[in-house]
Amino acid sequence: MSTGTAGTADPAGQPAGTDERRREQRGWYFYDFACSVYSTSVLTVFLGPYLTSIAKRAADAEGFVHPLGIPVRAGSLFAYAVSVSIVVAVLVMPVVGAAADRTGRKKPLLAAAAYTGATATACMFFLDGDRFLLGAFLLIVANASISVSMALYNAYLPQIATPEERDAVSSRGWAFGYTSGAFVLVLNLVLYTGHDSFGLSESDAVRICIASAGVWWGAFALVPLRRLRDRRVEAGGDGAVGSGWRQLRATLRDMRRHPLTLSFLLAYLVYNDGIQTVISQASLYGSEELGLDQTTLITAVLLVQVLAVAGALGMGRLARVYGAKRTILASLAVWTLILAAAYVLPSDAPVFFYVLAAAIGLVMGGSQALSRSLFSHLIPRGKEAEYFSAYEMSDRGLSWLGPLVFGLGYQLTGSYRDAILSLVLFFAVGSVLLARVPVRAAVAAAGNPVPERI
Repeated sequence: MSTGTAGTADPAGQPAGTDERRREQRGWYFYDFACSVYSTSVLTVFLGPYLTSIAKRAADAEGFVHPLGIPVRAGSLFAYAVSVSIVVAVLVMPVVGAAADRTGRKKPLLAAAAYTGATATACMFFLDGDRFLLGAFLLIVANASISVSMALYNAYLPQIATPEERDAVSSRGWAFGYTSGAFVLVLNLVLYTGHDSFGLSESDAVRICIASAGVWWGAFALVPLRRLRDRRVEAGGDGAVGSGWRQLRATLRDMRRHPLTLSFLLAYLVYNDGIQTVISQASLYGSEELGLDQTTLITAVLLVQVLAVAGALGMGRLARVYGAKRTILASLAVWTLILAAAYVLPSDAPVFFYVLAAAIGLVMGGSQALSRSLFSHLIPRGKEAEYFSAYEMSDRGLSWLGPLVFGLGYQLTGSYRDAILSLVLFFAVGSVLLARVPVRAAVAAAGNPVPERI
């Protein structure tokens, strides 16, 4: 019989009894299932080219648009909007994280962030003609919302899973996300490639594909919002929203009291920036350096999504045997081999590109899932949302470092091969930093029970 029931709280926010814990875990998985469609179909595949085409349609003779009177090259609008969304998320996350931890009411905040993002995505259906400003605004809102919601979502992990369960639970969450991303991407590609047979223009098909991700996000977010529950916290302190930035400063000061946690976060920041850059630049590398067509690139993204499910689950099982830290270090070695293989990959050879995509898929989900679960052990009790806000900020807010190195590599050498090889630096430095973190001591220093394998 479960020791926790809906609407009640366990002492100090600890995981409830087995039945209640499993119910919450199953609900938790579904938020990844809900929002990953946005990342895959909207951000990775459809919105960038479509928003750029709208901006070019609205551009002046020199190819510039003028949002708020600022001259912006039409081809740069999408990148700038993504950058602004990161800044907005970084500004909002400390306030939301403080509110969640001070009030114990993560679920209403998660609902607000999720449905703000889902609504903005669904409203992208109205992007036609030359509405580039509307598109940029909706992108900023949706992208900032998913960052904020993921910080809150991640903060549930220590409360719904025992230390021994977290690697597996985190990996299953990623697997659920990749499954939905792949499934919806298949449906979208069927609609997009066969739009004539459905009586749709290409523009109509793209807008439906984009907006459907918002509908999917909103619909499946209902599952975690029904099953997850808030934990009571002791009253006291300032108002959460008013003290958000003060709380961020307090969180950073508190992290200085836990230098091993901070050391892990630094390692994660470095190697995850390399992972995110490889993912974001792979299509550019394939098209510009390897001469591959759009169909090959899109199907390669689909292959990554499918294999990432197996990769996340498989690496979760490896972590139970060898520990999360060793498994992550092994995955970083594989990432380094992937970059070396990409450097020598022949042009006009889609088969080899698919092999590379398969390798990326197998390590991508597990690297990220195990990093999340490992970090959850290093957080002092009662500060989950604040620390995961810092974690999410390191993921989203500093993700310009890798693209900058990649861009400088190309600018200085004129070769995308040299640029992609330059990213080895992130995995080498990240591996060294992670290897130096004594994770068992870090868990104990945070005041948490040390799992048998970590």
